[in-house]
Order: sequence, then C-alpha cells, then structure tokens
Amino acid sequence: MGVGDEQGARHPAGWQGVGMPLDGDEPLDTGVPLDTNVPHIARVYDYWLGGKDNFAADRGLAEKFMAADPSVTAGVRSNRAFLGRAVHYLVTEAGIRQFLDIGTGIPTADNTHEVAQRVDPSARVVYVDNDPIVLIHARALLASHPAGATDYIDADLRDVGTILAAAARTLDFSQPVAVMLIGVLHCIPDEDYPGQLVATLMEAAAPGSYLALSHPAADIHAYEMAAGAAMMNRAMAGSITFRTRAQVAAYFTGLDLVEPGLVSTPQWRPGPGVRPKPLPGWVGVAVKPAAGRSRSRAGRRNTG
Repeated sequence: MGVGDEQGARHPAGWQGVGMPLDGDEPLDTGVPLDTNVPHIARVYDYWLGGKDNFAADRGLAEKFMAADPSVTAGVRSNRAFLGRAVHYLVTEAGIRQFLDIGTGIPTADNTHEVAQRVDPSARVVYVDNDPIVLIHARALLASHPAGATDYIDADLRDVGTILAAAARTLDFSQPVAVMLIGVLHCIPDEDYPGQLVATLMEAAAPGSYLALSHPAADIHAYEMAAGAAMMNRAMAGSITFRTRAQVAAYFTGLDLVEPGLVSTPQWRPGPGVRPKPLPGWVGVAVKPAAGRSRSRAGRRNTG
C-alpha cells in the first residue's frame, strides 16, 4: 500500500521522526519520519481494518470516504480475506512454496507467511514495501517458522530490478513463485505503466508461477468510488487510481486465470453455499503457463 507514496519528498508542518501511536495519537519515537498531520493510505486502510496504527487525520479521511461509500469498510476487509484464501489455495492446491508479496501494507492478522507456513512451515516469503510506516512494523513480517524464511525489502514497485535482485537472496526464481499484488496497483498511476511492471515481474518468474492480484474497482459503486477517490487524492500526498474490470483484466495478459476468473472481491472462492454480493474490487489468481501454451481468458469472463 505504500507504493507510489510521495511523503518522503514533502515536509509540511507536523513532519516528525516518529513511530506509530501508543493510544491512537501519541507516536512512539523510532527515528522513522512520519507526517501525522497528512492522511496516509496505509493508515487509512489500517483504520478500515479495525487497526490502531492511525492518527486523527487518517481517521477523518477514512470516515469521509465511508460517508461517500458505506461499503468501503466491507470491501477492504473482504480484500484482506481474499489474501488469505488466495495464499491458502496457492499452498494447498497449486503447490506453491515461495511468495513475493509486494505492497505489503501494515501487518495484521494472517499475513502471507502466517497463512502459508500454517500449511507448510518450509514456505518462504519476501515482503516488499517502500512505506516508512510498514518499515516500522517489518519485524512482525520476519517472524518466520524456523523451517521456512521471510525477508523484507524496502523498495518501490516501480523498481522491479532491485526487487528481483534482492528477493533472489531468499527465493529461487528457477522454481515457481507466487507474485502477490494485493491492493497496491491503484497506487501506480497510468503514466508509470503498471501493466508493464506486472509483465516484467511475471517474465522473471518460472512457468508454473502464479499472480494473485486485487484492485479497487471503478465500475462497481462507480459514483461513490469516484467521489471517494477524488476525496483521497485531494487529501493525501500520493495519488490513487481505481480501475475498471477491463483495465484490471489486462494485467493478466499471457496468464491463465484459475476459476472463478476475474470477479468481485468476495466472490473469489467464498466457500460452499456462500453467495456474497459484489463489493467494489476486482480480484483474480492466474498461472504462468509453459511457453506457447498461454490461453488467457481474463477479458472473456464477466462473473462479477
């Protein structure tokens, strides 16, 4: 969630070398620079998830978005649940034991390594974020089972070369890996070619690798989401871009989507007998086929 953040280039009033709050507004000194007077997307998401790592400015913006679209909290929590279901699927059904989780966000319950290592303690996970807030909490992401491994890379999604080189310390890219892009690509504007970033990551991955991706939708609750995005872009240092199903489908070009395809967040493998209503997000999981065998159906299915 920190990718695309511009706070490091701005130092308005309230800029402090501090950590996260002890009681919601009093920061703990850690030497990491945070601007507590300007809302930050990671802290806004933390508030929607029911966390305590946020400040008054974040809560204020979060509440305004909730007034514009009351479903946003359910959507964000559903996105987090999708992460857990996707990782569980990748370990138990797809046989994946390596994960590259980019745009990690503030750690919460059931982080990628926790879900994966619950099934197989030998799973290896590399987290990537360029957000100083996430860096403060990186220790929680490094609590690997002794049989496995985790690592944290402080890098921007747009610096794919740095990410791949550093991740290779922990992951074997000659073997399948799952690239997790959960709620991060909306922080990358179109002029930075997010589709090419995804393609470059998947080009570096071995056949049999997977892409798990989620993205806020511009075409579900369209009016409310547009109003919320405009509100956030006025208030935050960085910018966000919500996208349509067709735009998100393009990120899966050359890959084979697993069932049920590209769907609204709660509709991806929700469990037997569960028929959730659509929420404003698109999600999918796809596998990289052997050379010459791609039959990507990302743009052909509309089950959302």
